[in-house]
Amino acid sequence: MGAQEVREGFVRLYGAEPEGVWAAPGRVNLIGEHTDYNDGFVMPFALPHIAVAAVSRREDGVLRLHSADLDSGVAELRLDDLTPESDHDWTAYPAGVVWALREAGHPVTGADIHLSSTVPSGAGLSSSAALEVVVALALNDLYELGLQRWQLARLCQRAENVYVGAPTGIMDQTASACCEAGHALFLDTRDLSQKQIPLDLAAEGLRLLVVDTQVTHAHSGGEYGKRRAGCEKGAALLGVAALRDIPYADLDAALARLGDEEEVRRLVRHVVTEDQRVEQVVALLESGGDTRAVGPVLTAGHASLRDDFRVSCPELDLVVDTALAHGALGARMTGGGFGGSAIVLAEASDVETLAKAVEEAFAAADFKAPRVFEAVPAAGARRVS
Repeated sequence: MGAQEVREGFVRLYGAEPEGVWAAPGRVNLIGEHTDYNDGFVMPFALPHIAVAAVSRREDGVLRLHSADLDSGVAELRLDDLTPESDHDWTAYPAGVVWALREAGHPVTGADIHLSSTVPSGAGLSSSAALEVVVALALNDLYELGLQRWQLARLCQRAENVYVGAPTGIMDQTASACCEAGHALFLDTRDLSQKQIPLDLAAEGLRLLVVDTQVTHAHSGGEYGKRRAGCEKGAALLGVAALRDIPYADLDAALARLGDEEEVRRLVRHVVTEDQRVEQVVALLESGGDTRAVGPVLTAGHASLRDDFRVSCPELDLVVDTALAHGALGARMTGGGFGGSAIVLAEASDVETLAKAVEEAFAAADFKAPRVFEAVPAAGARRVS
């Protein structure tokens, strides 16, 4: 839905014009997976797929929520009753943002919200972060809170961690709030310093495909939390604040110190090498050299996620293996894993052949047909009317 359709839907629901309409995008992570909650480096960019919200303030302590994408009525919640992990529906994401704002002392007294999103749910493309950020930006504007984009991202992360109960890092919310069109965002998740890196693949005759495997994943599930706990255990055993503090040059010595903690060793190896891969991609893109050299780095990242972090699945592996066998420059899963999407870097002339090969491979494996589309770096969250 576009902004005008969401505005009209708000009027039908609530009987008045909204005070404004906002949009926030999903994201693809080019490189840097499971590094954000280890204080490491990530490199996402925003997608054209967006969550759109029409919003008005209320003064009676009531939050009304509605999604045009679901066959359900308006959910009405009292702000004073918002309690962490009490809501297991989609409404937990926008309600969690309101809870986080109020917990931080911001004077939010209620809202009417009507939403629609084109970000595929469960595809590892941050549909939940888009919902959180669009609501946070709207309330920041309407209540004149004066919060900066990185502050909104922090509050949205707190909403997802504490209110929803999903132990995610800061990348998704920051990407949705802060990305710029035509750029990837090099983000240091420790101090939230940012650098916009130009990414114009089309100018070099390249394309980046997203292949949504249609295998849904859930960050609040136990496996994601286990990986995070294992990383924290590794940092504690190595005597550092976070795995980001293990230099790549010292990795072998660090692994040796972990002794027979084989699972922790695998997690540590992935995080330290993945941080190094992010820095490698940044250097390649900033050097103005051949962007095609990024391809093997992406593929190495997938091998690490598959073999060390063990968050891939047969469908994701099939995308990567098939794409590489048909001429892709590089491919890897993107997002938290256990389903979701993979990305494929390819020559523009090979896109049609690659997409067909992946679709045929899925059919032969009796998997659900994947959804394939091109990813082009788009704008971050903004007010649209």
